Amino acid sequence: MNRLYQTLDSFGAILLAIIWVAPLLFAFWAAFHTTSDAVNFNLTSSWTLDNFRIAWEGAPWLKYFRNTFVLVTVVLIGQFIITTLAGFAFAQVKFPGKDLVFILVLLQLFILPEVLIVENYAMVSRLGLFDSVLGVGMPYMASAFGIFLMRQAFKSVPIELHEAARIEGCSWFGILLKVYVPLAKPTYLAYALVSVSTHWNNFLWPLIVTNSEDTRPLTVGLSIFGAPENGVDISIISAATLMSIAPLLITFLIFQRQFVQAFLRTGIK
Repeated sequence: MNRLYQTLDSFGAILLAIIWVAPLLFAFWAAFHTTSDAVNFNLTSSWTLDNFRIAWEGAPWLKYFRNTFVLVTVVLIGQFIITTLAGFAFAQVKFPGKDLVFILVLLQLFILPEVLIVENYAMVSRLGLFDSVLGVGMPYMASAFGIFLMRQAFKSVPIELHEAARIEGCSWFGILLKVYVPLAKPTYLAYALVSVSTHWNNFLWPLIVTNSEDTRPLTVGLSIFGAPENGVDISIISAATLMSIAPLLITFLIFQRQFVQAFLRTGIK
């Protein structure tokens, strides 16, 4: 009976993997073939790079890549600063109402970002950050998930190291930088991958708050490039899609082992 369950689990996992990767495989196939060959799955058809050339010439992709890179970098730096300080406070600093405040922070996980779009839009407009990279990234810098992740990582640090640093005369900030941050490097890497992938693929909020090519990220640029009024060509759109996700996919494939290990070390499965 156990062997049957294991077989069913393996079959289910393989089936889900196939379903998940099927759109990506089709996009890869279509990007290197003409539209008719891609749709008809003509296995004997020749491969071509013309779709990438046409897609690259059809939109200012360098600007979109630059905007997206700047966006994810700004958001990640802000998140690192805020989540590090907040995670350390919740893990090692004693103050009245700490547990209650931490619960309130975790409640953010139950609020969809889309619910706050109107208020975020009003706040960004009042601050004069509309149609700017900072305006796109600012609402996401205080991450409840990041605070929780850093708290878990800092709580796993042996208290002996903390006490030894205090004996040596380190301040709270010195202990954080010299003891906790170096030991949490795998967690920072895992969180960076989550953050970068999330904001690289974010679409709705950037669509609302950006209004020009100078601030538009890849996702918004890709949606405009593939809009019906511009003509729909599956092969060209697939080529543009592969160009958009290639940096993220390559990064994940390189760091996937560190990504999994970091979450296991923090007790998240």
